[in-house]
Amino acid sequence: MKQVITALLENAIRSAVADGLLPAGALPPVEVDWTKDAGHGDYASNAAMVLARPARKNPRDIAGILLERIDDSGRILEKVEIAGPGFMNFFIREGCWSPLLKKVEDEGGRYGSSDLGKGRRIQVEFVSANPTGPLHIGHARGAVVGDVVANILAAVGYDVFREYYINDTGNQMNNLGRSVLLRYRELLGRESEFPEGCYKGEYIRDLAAELLKREGERYLDMDPEAAIPLLTTYAGGAILEGIKEDLRRFGVVFDLYFSERELYREDGVGILLRALEEKGFIYREGEALWFRTTAFGDEKDRVVIRQNGDPTYFAADIAYHRNKFLRGFDTVIDIWGADHHGYIPRMSAAVQALGYAKEALKVILVQLVNLLRDGKPVAMSTRSGEFDTLREVVDEVGKDAARYNFLMRRSDSHLDFDLELAKRQSSENPVYYVQYAYARICSILRMAAERGYAAPHYGEARLDLLKSAEEIDLIKAITRFPEVIEGAARTLEPHRLTFYLNDLAAVFHSYYNKNKVISDDGDLTGARLFLAKSVRTVLENALTLLGVSTPDKM
Repeated sequence: MKQVITALLENAIRSAVADGLLPAGALPPVEVDWTKDAGHGDYASNAAMVLARPARKNPRDIAGILLERIDDSGRILEKVEIAGPGFMNFFIREGCWSPLLKKVEDEGGRYGSSDLGKGRRIQVEFVSANPTGPLHIGHARGAVVGDVVANILAAVGYDVFREYYINDTGNQMNNLGRSVLLRYRELLGRESEFPEGCYKGEYIRDLAAELLKREGERYLDMDPEAAIPLLTTYAGGAILEGIKEDLRRFGVVFDLYFSERELYREDGVGILLRALEEKGFIYREGEALWFRTTAFGDEKDRVVIRQNGDPTYFAADIAYHRNKFLRGFDTVIDIWGADHHGYIPRMSAAVQALGYAKEALKVILVQLVNLLRDGKPVAMSTRSGEFDTLREVVDEVGKDAARYNFLMRRSDSHLDFDLELAKRQSSENPVYYVQYAYARICSILRMAAERGYAAPHYGEARLDLLKSAEEIDLIKAITRFPEVIEGAARTLEPHRLTFYLNDLAAVFHSYYNKNKVISDDGDLTGARLFLAKSVRTVLENALTLLGVSTPDKM
């Protein structure tokens, strides 16, 4: 329906241009969205206000011009109202909604998908935590955001590739090896003080104990400079395998785990930096090399090679993003912690210097999670080990509750995650509330079958009998599902899906509590069973995109 309203407006604009009432040439795109207040119609558009500046006219006057040129030959509009400074509110005829349910039946598990992406290749890189410790709940939020964004993009026709970037070089990895060596020596009676930057979690002691079991005292008297690289490789590999397993149990599977070490093979980073220096994007100042990011709007230039000759993280990131584009991706999406906000301008500059469009890089920022237990904060720190790992959280609340609750807010907003609330089987727990709607419909359909009723097909159902306000609201909500998916894909906002599901479940539960689906009226029962079946299809498709299960009994 949104596409129909958009087409009506676009045709009206073209007609007004042809009549000389609006300027020819490029005009802003038309935006149409559904309204939250039924008093403002079913859909609204700010097209008249957007057109006011290029047309140099009053928005209400433009709305009047467009209203006169809307060709409703399909008779879908009850009326169109001009409101406020120039909003156009569209009221859809009641009888136009139920025919849209045919698409739900026809498409089934594909309902909500589209060809918006037209097969264009998109890489989504997310989590990418250093393999220096287990994943914690903060990483888990980024994992769900990335996974569901990828699911949504795939649903609207993009060719999506999921990738995890392994930061397996640098000081943090050396500190990991040093930490394991110190714990290993402690287990053999050699007490020592942990230096700043080392990792103190219990998992380090476990790694050291396993090393001792496998290798004996081999590393006890070995020169630390020789031992640390070996233990770094051992510990990093073991932690990475644990990370992979935790993510699999969380429903997150990557197409590729890309090692940072690959970028340095055969002097890859150095060759790229020299090429950029020849093009004038990199310059030398003193003993350091600087990237001229200010040429692309950054607030200051950035170091890529330090005075001691070591490359910065930025240098590796430039090479990594070049590697991404060389693999043929049209767009790359990076999902970062919100503390990396200041990193966006320099990365955008690098992408442009490499010859790619600024829009080819998109960054989603994920804010911190405040982990609570019965309203009380739970401390999280990778180095001290005082944190609940992803594995512990999933074991305690379950994959479904964890994934759903992480998407209950915009990704760039802080999120309170209460472990006790996530386990609660009540309407207070949003995932339970939505899954219960699905299970309730399954129960209704089973009960109907026991009484000799089968949910009819579209052509057999008397949908004209669905006249109550709750029934019309349900039909409207069902038909808006594809619009929700497309909107979430365009904005990269997966939380739109949970918001939608919460509303759909609320409308269905309210409807069920007021109406008997199965009654002595066969035609009405058939129509309501068809409606319930359509709701179930949407719930299943949406929960599948979220990576959440659909239990048929609860």
